[in-house]
Amino acid sequence: MSPSDRPLRICFIAYRGNMACGGQGIYLWFLARELTRLGHSVDVLVGPPYPDPMPFAQSVQSLPNLELWGRWFTRDWRGVLAEHSPTTLLQPLNFYELISSRLGFLPEPFAFSVRAFRELSRRLREGQTYDLVHDVQCLGWGTWGLHRLGLPVVSTIHHPLTVDRRASFVRDENLREAIGTMQFYPIGMQSRVARQIDRIFTSSEESARTIVRDFGVRPDRIRNVLNGLDTELFSPAPHTKKSTSEILCVGRASDPNKGIRTLIEAFARLPKTTSLTLVDNDHPGNEVFKWAQTAGVASRLRVTGRVETTELVNLYRRATAVVVPSRYEGFGLPAVEAMACGTPVVACRAGALPEVIALSEGGLLAERDDPASLAHTLLTLLDQPALRDRLAKTGRQRVEEHFAWPRVAAATAAGYAEVLSERRGVPERTMTSDKPGH
Repeated sequence: MSPSDRPLRICFIAYRGNMACGGQGIYLWFLARELTRLGHSVDVLVGPPYPDPMPFAQSVQSLPNLELWGRWFTRDWRGVLAEHSPTTLLQPLNFYELISSRLGFLPEPFAFSVRAFRELSRRLREGQTYDLVHDVQCLGWGTWGLHRLGLPVVSTIHHPLTVDRRASFVRDENLREAIGTMQFYPIGMQSRVARQIDRIFTSSEESARTIVRDFGVRPDRIRNVLNGLDTELFSPAPHTKKSTSEILCVGRASDPNKGIRTLIEAFARLPKTTSLTLVDNDHPGNEVFKWAQTAGVASRLRVTGRVETTELVNLYRRATAVVVPSRYEGFGLPAVEAMACGTPVVACRAGALPEVIALSEGGLLAERDDPASLAHTLLTLLDQPALRDRLAKTGRQRVEEHFAWPRVAAATAAGYAEVLSERRGVPERTMTSDKPGH
């Protein structure tokens, strides 16, 4: 029986697991669920913040860490020492986290990977077996150790940390901050591990190219399986009244890659009857308020603060159009979420966004970093209800075809089968990244 014909025993390792902590947690939960629906068996080793209950998994084991980096980031030195005894802090991995955090490094990927290596090694000694280990964006030395033990190991990289580091350099205001940026990201470790393991899964051809360029991974070891979406939750609602003048954006003004300043400049060129809702931190210190004041659009801007998923879905459903003004995206999840909810998108010609728009046919593209182009493209949608309706209908249909979790899980399982066939000495291409979505 070939690997593609039989149920597999898969162990996921993820150093952060909660859906609220970002894409890692969402990816872990939904992919694990869909793989079990395909008949595979899933165990999970996960770090804090821990995931929502995963009743479909055979087992979920929490691997604790002291979460010291957040304490150092907020300069809560006393809190670190008050919460933990000297005996706890002096344990080797805990001490590594303590010192690394204090020196400005991100310790989680390495420390978690070592804890996962220890736990899986113990299980193997006790006779447990796994067909494959799936690492979720950790790529620590412990992940490489699992590969060295003889386990097939794959990892998911939505985009390499080099992208985040470049964005951080844009924010840095002095040499000290730039040095801090250089220290923080464990790029050397992750790139080395990525080159050694069996396969890298990613979510776009743009991300695949970036992984090749920045991490040095061979193109033939990368598979684009796209990214998944809960199309039952993110869906149109006929009873929701559509606005004819509200533009929605989901993005952090503090991240230069999100292009929010360009959006504010573009918004100032639109009719005064339009409004902009931004899902972002509503703290008064958010620079978007200063930009809006300078552009003369503060009265037409609403910043929501953090919203629950159900409210986000309602915002998508109600908006006339969703704008994604990013300077780079490894995938562009807000664009796909919006189209799944039946709302057309205007995105910038940057990163993977042209791929997403081409696959979904649910939006229009504007030029990157160009307020005039962005304003013109938004105005095109605002002025043409028939175009909005056509894009909304097509976008929803094609999101279901290409980005629903069952399709992504099936493509991932095909990737597993490919790895296992190669391990058996029978190279068998079961999928290709040349035609994403097929």
